[in-house]
Amino acid sequence: MDKRDRAQLFRSRLSEAMTDRGVTQSALARQAGVDRSTISQLLVSDKRLPNAQLAADCAEALGVSADWLLGLSGRPEPVADLLAMSLSETEAPRALIDEAIFGWHQEAAGYKIRHVPASLPDMLKTRAMVQWEYEPQLGRTADQAIGAFEDRLAWMRGARSDYEIALPMHEVDSFAKGTGYYRGVPADVRLGQMDRMISLTQTLYPALRLYLFDAHRVFSAPITVFGPMLAVLYLGRHHLAFRDSARVDSFTRHFDWLVREAALGARDVPQFLRDLRDEVKD
Repeated sequence: MDKRDRAQLFRSRLSEAMTDRGVTQSALARQAGVDRSTISQLLVSDKRLPNAQLAADCAEALGVSADWLLGLSGRPEPVADLLAMSLSETEAPRALIDEAIFGWHQEAAGYKIRHVPASLPDMLKTRAMVQWEYEPQLGRTADQAIGAFEDRLAWMRGARSDYEIALPMHEVDSFAKGTGYYRGVPADVRLGQMDRMISLTQTLYPALRLYLFDAHRVFSAPITVFGPMLAVLYLGRHHLAFRDSARVDSFTRHFDWLVREAALGARDVPQFLRDLRDEVKD
């Protein structure tokens, strides 16, 4: 872009920003620390560009990016605002229903959702498994909370979203054997949970596809990619949510890599689960 075109674009964007924010030439001149005639010249001249200091002062006064005023960016928001929009941190309470997560599922209805859970996927859990896992936190409200949780799972299954889930093989192996995190889960609960996962991975296929990867070869932190709009990293106490397209694409490529490297594809998982079910013991 030559100097004349950039000066024209600056004039147009400066006028647009002043109109959007209801700022007069006199008010902008005061805030930028210049004479009113200086602002007036910027608005009528096709040739004049401000120096860097004046462009920055006008941008700050109008709450826009100096790069946008000068035609170097397509977004008017200041860099700090863009970063705030592209990355947010939300609490991740140890609770059965996470309002933020459910809201993201609603926002992404109809899009493919890619998910690497921290444990067994919530959407595949039985009522008995949910009670074992969350009842200590729910107390006397357990039945009501679990009922609401099941309603939301039903909504998710009817939301026209395809779900791809990638899980390390050792997670389901540990669950079947009742070791590690799952120590103390009664055998009948584990049997019921295995039966449910076998059933759902068959009946909901291909809308639901579960892949199992070997953690000796590949690794992933808990993440969820909500279509093309949002990628979320689970830290434990907090979620980090990314909305910029570059980060979402990066998370998507990572998940697709997990799928390509999976030890068991979605068609093979039900038989693997049936074999593991035979190992469930008290």
